[in-house]
Amino acid sequence: MAMIVAFGEMLIDFVPDVAGVSLAESKGFIKAPGGAPANVACAITKLGGKSAFVGKFGDDEFGHMLVNILKQNSVNTDGVCFDKEARTALAFVTLKQNGEREFMFYRNPSADMLLKESELNLNLIKQAKIFHYGSISLISEPCRSAHMAAMKAAKSAGVLLSYDPNVRLPLWPSADAAREGIKVSDEEVDFLTKGSAEKEETVLSLWHDKLKLLLVTDGPKGCRYYTKSFKGKVAGYTVKTVDTTGAGDAFVGSFLMQVAKDPSIFENEGKLKEALAFSNACGAICTTQKGAIPALPTTNDAQALLKSK
Repeated sequence: MAMIVAFGEMLIDFVPDVAGVSLAESKGFIKAPGGAPANVACAITKLGGKSAFVGKFGDDEFGHMLVNILKQNSVNTDGVCFDKEARTALAFVTLKQNGEREFMFYRNPSADMLLKESELNLNLIKQAKIFHYGSISLISEPCRSAHMAAMKAAKSAGVLLSYDPNVRLPLWPSADAAREGIKVSDEEVDFLTKGSAEKEETVLSLWHDKLKLLLVTDGPKGCRYYTKSFKGKVAGYTVKTVDTTGAGDAFVGSFLMQVAKDPSIFENEGKLKEALAFSNACGAICTTQKGAIPALPTTNDAQALLKSK
């Protein structure tokens, strides 16, 4: 079975036990595993796929707890290492009344930011069918250099690269620093265009010739897709949303798993739309429970929602 390697951060999210209150007003918090790349890795295994996670944790109780959660979710942890000095990152997450989130991060620096190029398991990365990463690992050194080295190794081994910018502005020194840092190579256009994401020309300003597919997720409205040959949209699903945490990661994980199984998706619009409908269903289901990893759907869950439409 083709393996997907996810690179980046995994942390502890502290979520208020009551939705719709500010962090200051909250009387208590629920501890939940978080971090987009780790969520993606777990989304893949929950659907029956094969994934690995590459990242660094504090050699503390939270760090070991998180790595155990990866193992419990059948995610390969051969690319994981621990830092004796730095702590595992924490984030306090406010859930507003509509299930949307606000973040407050504790990481200065946290262990994930201190991953060094010399600590990378390059053999694991080169074995992947797909190498997936976000932008948080691009914020500061030494992790940024490790990220670039991992990406280069994957690319030279013929591994497909998958990038979810997943912008978290509070973590960057400024919006302009984010705009600059999120560009992972010279050919790529600024990911944070200053235009409206609703407008096609804004989205297409992100396109460059080395892309096979550009996806824009539109929450409950579904998603838009752009390839060299075709473009379009796939409708989303209406569900009772409790918490949007991890919905995008459920979408990404399920889509990557389908690409790993059948790379011809990029050339076949019918197959692409089918795969995206399934991924939209996965994203929607993930919003119906609190927390990201516990809410990730199985294949049966997603197929049941597809049939109900």
